[in-house]
Amino acid sequence: MKYQTIEQLQQHKTQLIDTTALGSGMQVAAWKNQHDLVSVCSNHHTLSLYIQGGYENYRKTASGWRSGGAPDRFCLMPEGQESTWDIRGDLTFVHLYYTDQHLREIAQKIWDKEPSLIQLDEHDFVPDPFVNLLYRQFLLSCDWHDSTNHLQLSSTASLLLNHLLKNYSNVQWNMPRVTGGLAPFMLNRLFEWIESNLHLALTISDLANQVELSEYHFAHMFKQSTGLPPHQFVLQRRLIRAHDLILNSQKNLTEIGLSCGFNSAGHFSARFKQYYGYTPSQLRKNPDYS
Repeated sequence: MKYQTIEQLQQHKTQLIDTTALGSGMQVAAWKNQHDLVSVCSNHHTLSLYIQGGYENYRKTASGWRSGGAPDRFCLMPEGQESTWDIRGDLTFVHLYYTDQHLREIAQKIWDKEPSLIQLDEHDFVPDPFVNLLYRQFLLSCDWHDSTNHLQLSSTASLLLNHLLKNYSNVQWNMPRVTGGLAPFMLNRLFEWIESNLHLALTISDLANQVELSEYHFAHMFKQSTGLPPHQFVLQRRLIRAHDLILNSQKNLTEIGLSCGFNSAGHFSARFKQYYGYTPSQLRKNPDYS
């Protein structure tokens, strides 16, 4: 879909640094701006975290201009609510966009609640250690254009939406406790599907859909069964497949990387060396490394 916030910000001085789609009606975008007056009203929800600056950022309210921006403060802007911002200094921020439909689907799958009851509250300049942790350690710590990172990115985005529903909506729901793992037949079916799709940029919803679970329940049950979060497990399978192909096929290294879901030779080599301690080219030249 077209996210109206992206279109509206680009009509101002705001510069788009980077963006990528995460599946399930979600997209992340990094921006910077300075000395600008911006108004937005969008067809989606937006969670914004200040990365650098923001001290001289003001939002227009019924009682006047309100400030409070700083690095690691977030703003939550629900769908359809207009907001006007006076940016008097330098500002770098990252947006997570998500549709109302996806938010309601999450609520229905996790809590089995009536979606029409959900309403997100508007918030400005809020310090929240959990939101900051997810942004800094998982959304901002990796290359958005490395397709092998999409599973981590989409998993993090889902965690953020769960957190917003629990803490910043008009309903007070406790997160359900998830005990036990996936049934063996479900796990085997999922393993087979993963092995057949390692060449794709997988998301958490792709995996959860294979066993007909919510992303929240799936992530917890998968880790209970395998000892690893989904993104780490899938990356491990990609690297093991690549290792086997280097030793037992005549494909060149670029072909092998692409067939295992790495969208560039640089990404492939860096991840491979991080996991095995040597590069794909070193293994191809000297199979004794294995």
